This record gives sequence, C-alpha cells and structure tokens, in this order.
Amino acid sequence: MGVPEKLAERMSMAERHEYLRSRFSRRTLIRGGAVTLGTVAAGGAFVPGAATPAAAATPAAPAPRGTEHVDGALAAPFGRHLAWGNDPRTEVTVSWQVTVAVKRPFIRIGAHPWDLSRKIDAEVRTLYTPAGVGASGDHTQYYVHARLSHLRPGQTYYYGVGHHGFDPAEPHLLGTLGTFTTAPARKAPFTFTAFGDEGVGYHGLANNALILGQNPAFHLHAGDIAYGDPSGAGKTADTGFDSRTWDQFLHQTESVAKQIPWMPAYGNHDMEAWYSPNGYGGEEARWSLPDNGPDAANLPGVYSFVYGNTAVISLDANDISYEIPANLGISGGTQTRWLEAQLKKFRAARDVDFVVVFFHHCAYCTSTAHASEGGVRQEWVPLFEKYTVDLVINGHNHQYERTDVIKGDTVTKKLPIGGTAYPETEGVVYVTAGAAGRSLYAFTAPDTYEGHEHEVESVSSFVNLKDGKKPETVAWSRVRYLDYSFLRVDVTPAPKGRHTTLTVSGIAETGERIDHFTVARRAK
Repeated sequence: MGVPEKLAERMSMAERHEYLRSRFSRRTLIRGGAVTLGTVAAGGAFVPGAATPAAAATPAAPAPRGTEHVDGALAAPFGRHLAWGNDPRTEVTVSWQVTVAVKRPFIRIGAHPWDLSRKIDAEVRTLYTPAGVGASGDHTQYYVHARLSHLRPGQTYYYGVGHHGFDPAEPHLLGTLGTFTTAPARKAPFTFTAFGDEGVGYHGLANNALILGQNPAFHLHAGDIAYGDPSGAGKTADTGFDSRTWDQFLHQTESVAKQIPWMPAYGNHDMEAWYSPNGYGGEEARWSLPDNGPDAANLPGVYSFVYGNTAVISLDANDISYEIPANLGISGGTQTRWLEAQLKKFRAARDVDFVVVFFHHCAYCTSTAHASEGGVRQEWVPLFEKYTVDLVINGHNHQYERTDVIKGDTVTKKLPIGGTAYPETEGVVYVTAGAAGRSLYAFTAPDTYEGHEHEVESVSSFVNLKDGKKPETVAWSRVRYLDYSFLRVDVTPAPKGRHTTLTVSGIAETGERIDHFTVARRAK
C-alpha cells in the first residue's frame, strides 16, 4: 500500500498508517483535500474528530465532483449484507453499497412484501482511496447501514433499500426486496455455516451457492474476507492493495448475505493501513457488527451474540499473533480479559448450552504455510479448556483440517469420523475451515477424509512463537482435506438433563461430505 518493503517489515500497523497519511496528505492538500472514513451528510463529508490524532489531522473536503446532480433513479443499491445486532432476536443491521453519493438513503421493512410502510433513515459511510495507495487509483466507495431494533423474535421480515429517486416499494422495483428471519425466543433446532479465506473468484461463488442451500440461520466468516490487500499486511509493501476488490466481493456474496446474517472475524488480510492506525477503518465502513466487545474503537471485529441455546464469540487474533505482528498487543490484554468474562458469563447462563468461538489464526493446524499460532495457544487455549468451549473454528490456512479432542496440547481422546466428543470432561475440538476460495496450501502428510481415510501416527509441523518457528511432531491431526470446502453445524436442543448436540460436517465444494462428528453436553 505504498510503504517500502524494507520499512514495512519493521513497522506496526499504526506506524504504516502514519507513514501513508504523512505521504499522501501532502498530495491531497495540493489537490484540495480528500474524503476519508466518515458519515456523509447532505452536501459534504467529515472525518470523525474522536478517531485518532493521525486520522483527525487528515483534511476533509466537499463531496466528490459531479455527484450532486446524479439522478437517484440511475443508482441501484448493491452488495446487501446482513448482520445481527447485540440480540439476534430483536436486532438486525442491513448494509449495502451505492456507486455515487445518493441523497436521503433509507430502508423499508414490513411483515409482507405488499406492506413496507415502515421507513427508516440510513447512515452513509464513505471511504476515499487516493491514487498511489495501492493499485486502484482515486476511488470513492459509499457504504450504507440501517440498524433495525424492536423486532419480533422468530419473525420473517421483508425489506427494501433505497434513496431519493429509488424507492423499493414502487411496483417495478419489488424484485429488489430481500428477507431475513430473527432468532427464535426459545430453544429450537437450527443450522449455521462457517468458512474463512474467501476472496473473489469461482470457488467462493461455488461455496456461497452451496451455503445458501443449507438454509443456515447465520454464517460465520473466520477472516481474510475479500483480499483487498493481497499481501496480508505482514512483510511486503502492500502495493497490490485494491479497494475495488470489495465492490466485487459484496456483489459475489449478496445472494447469500442479503438474507442470511454474515458475521465476520478479521484476519491479517483485513488490516488496511491507509484508513486508520489499527488498519480496520475500511472494515468499520463496510460492516455494522454487534458493539458489545471490549474496545470497539480498536477491536471492531470482537463481539458476541446468542442464537437459541448457542453463544458465539468472535475474536481478533491479530492482537496476539507472533507470525504476523502488525497489530500484536493492540488491546493491551483487554481482549483476553473480555474473553474470559464472556466465557464465564455464558457458562453460567441458564439458556446457553454451547459456546462456539471463531477467529482467524489457527490454534492447531499442520499446514506447510502458516501451521499453528503460538500466541493463540498461549493466551486463549487455556481459557477454552478452563471453560470447556465446545467448538473452535479458524481460517488462515487454506485447507480443511480437524483435530482430535485436545487438552494441554495433547490428545485426550481420538475422534474418528462419525465420533462424539464430550467437552465437559474431555477437551476441545478445533477445525480449520480456510478453503472458502483462495489458492490452496499443502500438508506434509496424506489427505485423510470421509471415505478416503489414511491414518498416520504423527504429522510433522511447526508453531509460530515469539522467537520464530518451532518444529513439532503432532498426533492430533485427525482429518485433512486439500480442496475447497466449508463447515455446516446442526444444533439440536434437548430437554434438561439430556444430551444436546452439535453435529459438525465438513462439506466439499462438490457437495460431498468430507467429515462429520458430534459434540454433546447435558442440556441446562
């Protein structure tokens, strides 16, 4: 992203941001200013004063030339994507994109497609990327968000998004309507899906089509979302950064995300140095996620929600990654303390049976590319074991891999395909589901998956530590599949005292099942 490679290797994300702002602010001052992350009002834009000294020092400017006279009827919304609010029973955010600075954006919502009388104003967040910051040239993006609250649990709603000149309630625009269904008020069976490392391309499209067919209640994206920054903000100059990749990505995912809440965690490719010191300014413009995390300003991808009998926690592993340290230590330990408080709360909650945690960097994986992250093992794995987390989902490594049941870095129980784990007494199961669409990595051991099992006693791998890579030979790698895939999880509640279950399945891009196992615990 315009940072010289040798400099970038020893810079934190905040230092890269300051470098870029210093370099390009001089250019934009000559040109008359630049629109950066902010909320567009009628006729202009501003940079939030409460952001950071570096961001606040960036000059604001009028709306881009030529947009004030655009006919709104010529600008159709695209890239719709949903997200839960803090309570999925009553809160949903609908987000979308427009190509120009439209006037008075809004959402219409109702219980029937012919009754969309409820009209709610929406918020526009603008991103400006100047020429020279990556490969996209001068590019302005307009992201629109409408937060919906006081919804009814278990209710299907119809909605349409629009702006002055484009009203989805008009008969000729009814085909643009979408739907969503809020979480039920009581425990009931449901399905959710998950993967990581999608990007833009044929395989991402194929997986999205299969996910839509699973009819999930929501979808988890374990980071490295669109790959606008293909270098991953780790050790190169980020010259390939292209903000327009996000336009393609939101088009690609709209068929699913317009009706199924799409809940991301942030990976290393989701840090974009131009927009903010923590690299997440771009993500804050594109997504509206639950704001119940420990520090929304620094960690916007850290949050939790409860759906039915299952609590879900999204974490930001960039904060504790030794392998890619651009944001190492950004929370000062706040995230880990918040995680423990959340785990303690959910384990004590009367209506929560399962706790699922997802984030980007792998706790346990034998990929030849990234393998395992020692920061995760050091900071979070002891908490997963202490509070008997039921399932941990990661991305980062572009393949499917599933462990046996692990506790204290050792196998406490072999978990064959079709087996059952009891986390209350045995340990934790970890799944790497990072084969959503980007180019695949490799294993040192043969593939072994449902119908094609090839068991080995041990696998050579490594773990990323503070001082570098440490070789290790592991016995916990139970399922390995080197092709495109995603995760399906079926949750089945049970009466109090009986075993409630998570049935976890790995599904290949072909539709073939490559793995399945069950996690069971006594219902509260």
